[in-house]
Amino acid sequence: MARVLIVGGFLALVFWVFSIVDCAVQPATRHRGVPKGAWIAIVVLIPVLGGILWFVLGRRRRSDQASMRSVAPDDDPEFLRTLGKTEQDERIRRLEEELARLDDETDGPAADSRS
Repeated sequence: MARVLIVGGFLALVFWVFSIVDCAVQPATRHRGVPKGAWIAIVVLIPVLGGILWFVLGRRRRSDQASMRSVAPDDDPEFLRTLGKTEQDERIRRLEEELARLDDETDGPAADSRS
């Protein structure tokens, strides 16, 4: 019986230390609910239960973080699917016309100054 308590106490100590280290080394963006310092205090002051709370509630998973990441419209396949081919063609045509107009405006004064 004493061995079971010793092994259980040792495992609880290892889990507690692991929880503290894991909580401390995670970037602040990976903490949910309360700030990083509060999570460290919870894990330190409530040894085993704090560690369980950290892993269940406080630690943001990589998959959670990936879904929060913002993506530029031209990199977002969902956005690109919403654009129709004609919308893209029309936008390209307008941009080309604007570039041609800007080229004409810059070419005009330069040609006059050379004369």
